[in-house]
Amino acid sequence: MIRDITIGQYYPAKSPIHALDPRVKLFGTFVFLISVFAYKGIVGFAVVTLFLALLIGLSKVPFRFMVKGLKAIMILMLITGVFNLFLTPGEVIWQIWKLKLTKEGIAAAIRMTIRLTYLILGTSLMTLTTTPNQLTDGLEKALKPLNKIHVPVHEIAMMMSIALRFIPILIEETDKIMKAQMARGANFDEGNVIQKAKALIPLLVPLFVSAFRRANDLALAMEARCYQGGDGRTKMKPLVYTSLDARAYVVLVAYLVFLIALRVVLPF
Repeated sequence: MIRDITIGQYYPAKSPIHALDPRVKLFGTFVFLISVFAYKGIVGFAVVTLFLALLIGLSKVPFRFMVKGLKAIMILMLITGVFNLFLTPGEVIWQIWKLKLTKEGIAAAIRMTIRLTYLILGTSLMTLTTTPNQLTDGLEKALKPLNKIHVPVHEIAMMMSIALRFIPILIEETDKIMKAQMARGANFDEGNVIQKAKALIPLLVPLFVSAFRRANDLALAMEARCYQGGDGRTKMKPLVYTSLDARAYVVLVAYLVFLIALRVVLPF
């Protein structure tokens, strides 16, 4: 399960999606997330599905590798589906005690499950095709106008970069600690919820200690290199738009306009 988390990982490949400017991918992810939550009907989800399938195909990232990221949120999807099934008012199909299964609840559970799935796939596609440095530079460049109103854009981008870099490191550290504890007789799979929670204590304590130690080492390294923020800093690889980025912007804007028109024609 720990190894199935794909958020923050980068999959190297030569594809049009990898070659795009990170600002384009940030904008595209934002547009895609809007489209995921804009519709309730089959037509809207079909358009979003085709668009996502096209992006995955162009990225050359194996689909089975992207699906691995869904395993980490299976419990969240299950809980969300159950809540939508039994807490959505409407035409009752089946009832036991105070729990009511409705047609509207089934439809809401299906929609929410699809949205969560597409949410993970869309964000995973961005992180799998963009290195943490590129993503940080793109975010900082895109939010640079906010510096005029004293928003610490560079610091925000730096924190995001550090967080993305720490995700795979902490995943690997968690896996090592879990294997070490299992070799000493720990069992993380058996028992009820309370017993499983107690079993995580030998895992969480050394993980937090390791995380704080790594954070302290990083702070000392930045201080030793006289890091003083983003003022006056230059980029080794400055971001420059290409003709591919321009075409990508045209496609994304056309997709957004089509979604708006479809929303007007089919308001559901």
